[in-house]
Amino acid sequence: MRYLMRVAKALVFTCLVCTGVAVHADDAPAHATDKQLADAKCAIGMEKFLPGDYFYCLGAQNYGTQHIEAAQRFFKEAAGWASKPAQYVLGIMALNGDHQPMDRPLAYAWFTLAAERNTPRFVQPRDALKATLTKDEAAKADALLADLRRTYADAVAAPRAERRYHDGMAALKDTPGTSYCMEGTQDFRDLAQGKTQPSCPPTAQIVQYVDKQANNVFEDWTGHVTVGAIQPAGTP
Repeated sequence: MRYLMRVAKALVFTCLVCTGVAVHADDAPAHATDKQLADAKCAIGMEKFLPGDYFYCLGAQNYGTQHIEAAQRFFKEAAGWASKPAQYVLGIMALNGDHQPMDRPLAYAWFTLAAERNTPRFVQPRDALKATLTKDEAAKADALLADLRRTYADAVAAPRAERRYHDGMAALKDTPGTSYCMEGTQDFRDLAQGKTQPSCPPTAQIVQYVDKQANNVFEDWTGHVTVGAIQPAGTP
């Protein structure tokens, strides 16, 4: 179980590479430290586009600071926005009894949701756990899964997340000017130095970044249709 938690932390760290942590995927260690999770930079502006990405980052950040109840709450919020990594981490927490009673059926239910797109890194732990469940545990897992699917299954969560993504991208496209300041990305050191108007990246660059993150959030979901590159509106 300790091995699985290390795997989960590595997954959390790898996903945070995609949400603003200043490292590269190739630099990811075998497992993330609490400090690396706590130092995650979660830009609230991403909530307008990819809530699953944003709340997952908050979950990892709170986990790193040992605010486990808050971490679990944010991971569940991310899971409701189709974050498969969040669903997997919730399964790991249930399996390990991480600040909660150990619950193998609940872990299997979360693993099953995480694996519903048949992504190999989520399928393997689901199948491994399934092979060890007793008959009673399997029956309990089925009941829990039926309940969780009402909120967290792709049939519900993924279209909801994609609508938010498309709405956010459409609003970004209509933003006047050629640059865009995403809320939560300003460095407080700039404020301390009196730099209240930091330079913001080109809107086209933000579009490219968010679209790339969408491909990560909707990984292996066959219902996802990318919008491709969009042209930002010019200054009126």
